[in-house]
Amino acid sequence: MYFKTIIQGRLEFGTTKSYEKVTKMFLQRLENYYKTDVFLKYEDIFNDNDLSLEIPRHVSQVSDKAFRTTTSLLSYCAQFAIAGSIRAWLINEGDIMHFETLEPDSDKGAVQSFVRGRKLVKVKGKESEAIEALSLAIEKYDRHAQAYERRAKVNFMMKNFHDALRDYNKCIGIDPTIPTAYYGKAKIHMSKEEWKEAIENLDESIKKSIALQTLYWKSRKLKAECHIQLKEWQKAAFDLKLFTTRTFETDNPNKFWLRWAFYQYGLVLMELEDFPEALRSFDKASNLPVVADGISEADLLTYRGIAKQKAGKNGYVKDIKDAAKKGGKKAKHILKSLQ
Repeated sequence: MYFKTIIQGRLEFGTTKSYEKVTKMFLQRLENYYKTDVFLKYEDIFNDNDLSLEIPRHVSQVSDKAFRTTTSLLSYCAQFAIAGSIRAWLINEGDIMHFETLEPDSDKGAVQSFVRGRKLVKVKGKESEAIEALSLAIEKYDRHAQAYERRAKVNFMMKNFHDALRDYNKCIGIDPTIPTAYYGKAKIHMSKEEWKEAIENLDESIKKSIALQTLYWKSRKLKAECHIQLKEWQKAAFDLKLFTTRTFETDNPNKFWLRWAFYQYGLVLMELEDFPEALRSFDKASNLPVVADGISEADLLTYRGIAKQKAGKNGYVKDIKDAAKKGGKKAKHILKSLQ
């Protein structure tokens, strides 16, 4: 039985010695152990010019055995690398059967410094230590794309936007396949209200990730926000429709933003004068639990009432009254005009 596989990423070996060793071992294991079970060809993935193994994105139908064999060989190659990461998915009808992240895990200084820094990024109050460890990884190997990306994230958290942007650009210059670097750049541009530049980077984040990743949908959400800021209603509607029709697992952080997305989709559809669909979107937002997403119940009721009126439906006065009781200023103004 065959399943869809997606593999993408890059490994850097740093020295000619390490590169020659890994290529020799790859061919040797291919010949003696794996033979036809590996579906990636040597000449397609190894790059002699920059001493790397690169898979921009490989998509094919393979057996479970071939997937496991290929990822096992790539994992073996990763232990010769000084930097990099490969992600591999085996998918059956939209469900992930297997997921592998293949990264260096050796005693090399750059590897150990990066692993330590990456862990510290997740610890509140350890930002300076994280930057120190990641900077050490970069000092030991100045083409460490992942270290630049993680250091950029910490700088962004500390609001050092200039340094964060520099590191994101460094990361992309070395490895343009890392989607989180584009996502991070987009957030910096959004903080400066540079909506078009943010959209360009979010487009790259979407292209470089896959729809099975949380990041893909986080990028869709932010892209919709940018289009709304630019009053690009059709484009915003496209992203919001995709987001609101996606089924998120309970532990997926994007699920938290569904109420926000349905509300924003309703507003966008109002701008497009599609009032029946806008009403349906507001109804769906109303049926979701109230969370700290920045959407007030008063505003939701107000715009649902307006959508009902525009769509020629009954019940709009009750929504406006309920919104006014909850302190909605716009609802109170509308209520006065109705009276």
